[in-house]
Amino acid sequence: MHLPAYAHAAIRAALPALPSSRHVEAVDCCLCDRPFGDRVAVPLGPTPESGLHGCRDCLARLVAQARRRQSTALVRDAARSRAESAAWEAVKRKHLARLGGVRAAAEAVARLSADDEVEAVRVAWLLLSLESAYAWVPEAPEPPPSVGREDSELRDGGFRLDLAMVSAREGVADRLAYHVVNEAAPLDPGACEELECPEGCVGRHDLSEVDCGPDAIFEDLARHGITVDPPEDRAEERPVPPPRSAQRAAGGAAGERFASYAENCSAVLAHFGLAVDDDEVLLDAAAVGLVTDAWRDGPLDEIHAAPDGPGDGEVFAQSVDLYRRARTALAAAQDDPGALAAFVAVASDVRLPWAGESGFRLRSVSGPAAHLVPEFVEHVGNRVWFTTEVMREQGWRTALLHRAVTAAVRAPEHFGMPAWPAVVAAAMPRLAALDRSQAPRALHDLAAVEEALLKAPDRLGAAALDWLAGSAVLLGGPADGTEARS
Repeated sequence: MHLPAYAHAAIRAALPALPSSRHVEAVDCCLCDRPFGDRVAVPLGPTPESGLHGCRDCLARLVAQARRRQSTALVRDAARSRAESAAWEAVKRKHLARLGGVRAAAEAVARLSADDEVEAVRVAWLLLSLESAYAWVPEAPEPPPSVGREDSELRDGGFRLDLAMVSAREGVADRLAYHVVNEAAPLDPGACEELECPEGCVGRHDLSEVDCGPDAIFEDLARHGITVDPPEDRAEERPVPPPRSAQRAAGGAAGERFASYAENCSAVLAHFGLAVDDDEVLLDAAAVGLVTDAWRDGPLDEIHAAPDGPGDGEVFAQSVDLYRRARTALAAAQDDPGALAAFVAVASDVRLPWAGESGFRLRSVSGPAAHLVPEFVEHVGNRVWFTTEVMREQGWRTALLHRAVTAAVRAPEHFGMPAWPAVVAAAMPRLAALDRSQAPRALHDLAAVEEALLKAPDRLGAAALDWLAGSAVLLGGPADGTEARS
């Protein structure tokens, strides 16, 4: 008789504290104290030949009791989890509303700082009140243990607020710097004729654009006793940037604001050996990063671990299919960032059968994990929305760099990344050394397997990919977990 693990504690609690010799000799049931007679004596250990024995009726009763207790505990835990989740959503929405309000104020201050009709002193006061509102924003709340992980919405909300604050501070600093310089400049009525000033000009000719060149800052600091060695590369070796007003007219202010961010992403990718100058490689990596961040990481981990969740091979096959869809959507988003909605429609479709001839659908998840499916759908939408916003605010290429960094850091050896062919090359000798007599037929022809892994792993089918995952062929060791490359 099989005794499930969840019933062991209930059976141990029912055992007699001082068993009799008849219990030990398997004459009487140690649970009901009745002679076994013709009934089967089920050994309870420590070995089948020694220890206590129980009858099937008593053990079946205890197993049923344990099952009811377990079900009650699961229902109670699920109810508590739902209550904590609802309370957390209220706390999170309140904090996001606070972040959104201050961010909207920062964006308004940035706009007003460029409005010449608003006095400079008013712009300064606007910044002070904005900084005060920013300082009063509380720390991001921590989710309860039942939620179990960092909330990406809060992280994104904080990130967008910080970007808006940078934009506002830069705009106000630019406005006030020119204001102070212009106020300190002497009147020059003699230049009015040359500048064709309108009647009534008192000789004040405010500066709106100043290009001091690449070395003036080092000379100015030297006058204050501060020596900073200028960089060896000279400005004449690079194209001269357009004036600030021309950048604004061409929408270049955002590009200037986020230029350092794009440079940082490029530096990270270069560190990982990814060729950022190759648009195709960059697009591949960005697609991997989008799938990793929006689809693979997050609630899917818990759905994957659920009893009726997808297997390793199904996750692998679906991730490959979504990589291709992400790549197509990102390419189309160069003209319209809204094109990423096509990826969301497929990645979050709960009725869609998964790739690799899998019958799994997200809507089939039941039990305690069922509540994760709406959370998963929301997660996919939020993460792709964030990428869309980065693309609109910072440009298509910067968004690709951002997503490529995700892939380089968290999925460097996934299908679609430059390292994938090396992963396949290392896996083939391991696969050849295995006994594949019981493996799916798709894995019998090694040449065809290698070609499929390199070009379209989902073509092998979810069952074959599951067999490969179970054999750790693509991992080099079972401890890594199939998630590393699926």
